[in-house]
Amino acid sequence: MLRNYIKIAIRNLRRNKLFSLINIIGLAIGTLCCLYILLYVNDQYSYDSQYKNASDIYRVNTILTVKGKKTKLSTASPPIAPAMKNDFPEIKQFTRVINTDLFGVKEHLIRYKNKKFYEKNVLYADSTFFDIFTYHFIFGQPADALLEPYSVVLFKPVAEKLFGDKNPVNKVIKINYATGKHAFKVTGVVDNSLGHSHIKASMFITMDSGGVGQYVLRNKSWGSGNFVSEYVKLKHNTDAAALAEKLPAFLHKYGAQQLKQKGWQKKLVLEPVTSIHTTTGYANEMGKPISSSFLYLLLLIAVLIEVIACINFMNLSTARASKRAKEVGVRKVIGADKMALVKQFLGESFLLTFIGVLIALPLLYIVLPYLNQITQVHIQLTFLKDYRVWLVLTSLIIITGFVAGSYPAFYLSAFKTVNVIKGNFTHHISTTGIRKALVVFQFVVSIVLIAGMLIIYHQLYFINHKNLGFDRHQRLIFHFYSRNSKKKMSAFATELRQLPDVKSVSSSSNYLSQFISYDHGVYLKDENNIDAIDTKIILSDRHFVKTNGIKMIGGRDFHQNDDGKVLINKKLMKQFGLTLLNAPGTKLYMLYQNNRKVHVEIVGVMNNFNFNSLHKAIKPFMLMYNTKSNYISYLTVAVNSKNYKSLLGKIKSIWHKDLPATPFTYAFLNKKVQKQYETEITLSNIINSFTLIAILISCLGLFGLVTFSAVQKRKEIGIRKVHGALISDIVTLLSKEFLKLVGIGFLIAIPIAWYAMHRWLQNFAYHIHIGIGVFLLAGILAMVIALATVSWQSVRAALLNPVESLRNE
Repeated sequence: MLRNYIKIAIRNLRRNKLFSLINIIGLAIGTLCCLYILLYVNDQYSYDSQYKNASDIYRVNTILTVKGKKTKLSTASPPIAPAMKNDFPEIKQFTRVINTDLFGVKEHLIRYKNKKFYEKNVLYADSTFFDIFTYHFIFGQPADALLEPYSVVLFKPVAEKLFGDKNPVNKVIKINYATGKHAFKVTGVVDNSLGHSHIKASMFITMDSGGVGQYVLRNKSWGSGNFVSEYVKLKHNTDAAALAEKLPAFLHKYGAQQLKQKGWQKKLVLEPVTSIHTTTGYANEMGKPISSSFLYLLLLIAVLIEVIACINFMNLSTARASKRAKEVGVRKVIGADKMALVKQFLGESFLLTFIGVLIALPLLYIVLPYLNQITQVHIQLTFLKDYRVWLVLTSLIIITGFVAGSYPAFYLSAFKTVNVIKGNFTHHISTTGIRKALVVFQFVVSIVLIAGMLIIYHQLYFINHKNLGFDRHQRLIFHFYSRNSKKKMSAFATELRQLPDVKSVSSSSNYLSQFISYDHGVYLKDENNIDAIDTKIILSDRHFVKTNGIKMIGGRDFHQNDDGKVLINKKLMKQFGLTLLNAPGTKLYMLYQNNRKVHVEIVGVMNNFNFNSLHKAIKPFMLMYNTKSNYISYLTVAVNSKNYKSLLGKIKSIWHKDLPATPFTYAFLNKKVQKQYETEITLSNIINSFTLIAILISCLGLFGLVTFSAVQKRKEIGIRKVHGALISDIVTLLSKEFLKLVGIGFLIAIPIAWYAMHRWLQNFAYHIHIGIGVFLLAGILAMVIALATVSWQSVRAALLNPVESLRNE
């Protein structure tokens, strides 16, 4: 019986090549997209699951409340994790990690013999790091890798750059960083072959290595200093929720006095390590977490694309019902029952789905690099070795085959034998309403995706063209992370100012758009520290405002030797209740550790500018004159040149003269600004790609329906042409019904698209306003796409010779 069903299914495929091809292509593309999205989502949820007893590992997060405003941090004060280990027997081990990016040190200069290069993601870690986190050691052993002072564990790419494929254990490399230069012994080499981690690192330096590591080991601050990523590993089967309930009393025990002095409230949160990568909203993250709601959106798109492909199958099968009606009648006459017919039609559906999956797999191999480029991940070509992928494929075939074939199967098998044998089965095949509803659903999905694509594009355009309050164009950034290079900074800047294409040069602790780690509570003389306003601070020379094109609105800019002087932004001025007239000359106070009070004097007020991304509103900001701080690590250079190749060549020559031992690197400020929106750009690319695929599959189905409609109305078209109908009349006849369905889909899609995109735009403090125009454009695009699909086949039908269609009459 099964063999018979397969034979009949294959014959039907051959007999109806066009419709079979449309169904197979639609199912293949839909399955390809669905499978890739499932692999992508699974890849994102797999982060940090490779560690031994990963379910027992938690990160200690912080929620700070200052003047009623909450800030969620993925970091905590240095002494918290060690004290937790000491106070709670439930905790098996702790470790801490320092991301030097938070101090503005994004790169370290690495040297070995005659090799030298800058390396990003250099992390400091406690000696207990590998007791908690499981890594694959190519060389060395995890137990003692970070025990010795000034020891370092390299990741494989860094080790290969320095030593090739040789064992580097016990070799000595030199690392230049902000506080100096030191020799480090290599104690191990690891890779990420066990799985993805939210901890983005190129090497781990043991905490006991002087500098910032030593500062953390000695630090006793329980209120401030929230810059350390801290982790605890609980004893197996420990109730993490019960432990979390003890943390308020624990924090009060050690930090109540410090927090009261600052006027802050603080809460500690235990976050499972396996959920870190898919949880957003915490500042100071080492990696780039992805929103779980975004992953749910992708899964929804995957389901919708597969459903659209199934709808094509259902529509074309029911549209061709009259062609199969007599076959059903004959089969019933010779004894076939309803269930046998259902099995036959479902078998055809499963066969088509199976063929679609067989085509989808090699296609996925071909387009995988392109899809990985869109999503910015690296799903490997070896994924088919995973048994779970085969379970997914089997599930896809079963679910898709059943969904696509269920309605045609149960509908066709319900024909009454007597009626269909007599040719009286019209009332049985009146599926027009259902087909129309399915076409409307397809275009609701397509229009929602088109509208989303347009709104994301407009928001990104808004971001790229909004006046940020400073000039990001024709600005070069040079960094000086090592102590030796910082000594040459001033001389290098002086020589740059002699170049005719250089307008201005400024040194500072941050460049604009970079995360500003330095903030402090600032208050007026008549107030106390509890009333302090948390203010972001950049240290700079007197050229910062001019170089970055910031507008002064009150007072004056910095002068040379303006130590102890500051410029504030309009936001901070208003929060203090000052005006442009009385702000200059006002003293501001800051309370440092050991109750050391420091005051600075306002000399000018800057207009508000977006020193960080448009995701957040402008915050109180202060520019502090300081040319001697060790935190001064950047030069911002304003240029006026159309020949960057020539200018950069001259700058490179000066660099090699002044800093011969330091690699020459630079960046464009506008590229740094755009980098803040990588997540949105990736989202845009993903939505654009899968929107086009959804539209393509919808158009395939529409093309099939129009083709069938043209065949059904072949004689009517012939008669109309004989009576003088024009080609345009025939095209209108075949097109208007489908265009009406697109219009209905448009009306349904508007509120859905508005709600979804309104929610997405709330992630930005500054965003576009959604007007009716974007929806009209989405509707027009959908209408044009549908019209192009319908018209092509309609014109073909209209051009047929009426003699051919009427010959049998």
